[in-house]
Amino acid sequence: MARIAGVNIPTGKRVEISLTYIFGIGRTKARRICAMVGVPPERRVNELTDDEVMRIRESIDHDHQVEGDLRREVAMNVKRLMDLGCYRGLRHRRGLPVRGQRTHTNARTRKGPRKAIAGKKRTVGKH
Repeated sequence: MARIAGVNIPTGKRVEISLTYIFGIGRTKARRICAMVGVPPERRVNELTDDEVMRIRESIDHDHQVEGDLRREVAMNVKRLMDLGCYRGLRHRRGLPVRGQRTHTNARTRKGPRKAIAGKKRTVGKH
């Protein structure tokens, strides 16, 4: 199990895919890191030498903001918007979609499970 940026990356997968398990690294960045370090992206993690793993680790630590630091920065950006009281901040505060999506239907990911609204009682009588 190779450990990079505090994350155990899976050993049986290709390097390019395994690096995406680190928060802040997607497919494009993973390919770029492989090219910079000189590791073929199709090679499996368990086939890497200790030197190659060390070069990947140093490259990520030196050139990219990942995991804890990146999560902290994103949280601070959201908090700043909320403190400003701008429209985007209010949407974050209320747990609604921030980027202009409709909320009449859909938006279940942000709003959570549906809440039942009590219907009006029907009186039993002649119609």
